[in-house]
Amino acid sequence: MTASFGGVVATAGTAQADACYTWSRTLSQGTTGADVTALQIRVAGYPGYGGVLAIDGDYGPATAAAVKRFQAAYGLAADGIAGPATFSKIYALQDDDCTPLHFSYAELNNCNTTWAGGAVSAATAKSNALRTMWKLEALRHALGDQSIRVTSGFRSQTCNAAAGGATTSRHLYGDAADLGSGPHSLCLLAQQARNHGFNGILGPGYPDHGDHTHVDHRASRFWSASSCGI
Repeated sequence: MTASFGGVVATAGTAQADACYTWSRTLSQGTTGADVTALQIRVAGYPGYGGVLAIDGDYGPATAAAVKRFQAAYGLAADGIAGPATFSKIYALQDDDCTPLHFSYAELNNCNTTWAGGAVSAATAKSNALRTMWKLEALRHALGDQSIRVTSGFRSQTCNAAAGGATTSRHLYGDAADLGSGPHSLCLLAQQARNHGFNGILGPGYPDHGDHTHVDHRASRFWSASSCGI
C-alpha cells in the first residue's frame, strides 16, 4: 500500500502531476511494479460480477479487464492500457490524500483518529479502508453518482464491542463499511455491490442487517441478503 501514498517524479509523457501520486509510464499487460499496485487499488471496483482484483503489482489479464471496465464507465477508449487519459481521469477522481473524491478517511472511521486497536496494525487498517473507498467510488458511479452514506467503517475492539459487533467482525480490519439507505435502497446497494469487488455482502434478510447493507473484503465470498434475492 505504500505506493499509493508516495510520489513518483513525473517524466516526459506523464499526463499531469498529481499531489497524491503521478504515474510516469504507460502500463499494460506484462508490466509490474509499485505503479501497477497503485493503479490496481483505484480500479479494484471494476472486476466484473463476483470478481475480486488482486492487488499484487502484476498487470495481468484481470487488471487489464478491470481497466477496460473503468475506462468504459467514464467514456474513455476501453483498450485495457493505462495511459495519460486513464491517469487523468484517476487524478480527477482523487483528493490529495489519495482518497477518492466522494469518500474520506474520517467517513470510514468514526471510532478514533489513530486507526489503532483493531485486529491489524493501524497502518494496515487505514490502507484497507482506502481500498474500500475506491470500491465504493465505483459503486457510487455505477448508481448514477448519487451519494452513498457510510454509517460505520473501522472499529477498534472497544468500538466494536460498544456497537455489538461480532468478535470476528471485518470492521476490526478496516476493510468493511456499513451503508445506510438514501437515494438508493439497501437492496439496490447490496445487489450492485456484487459487481464491485466485495467478497462479503450482507443486507436485509440477514440477521441484524435490516437497517444497513454491509460490504467487506473477507478472504472468500459470503453474500447473504435474502430479502434482496441474494
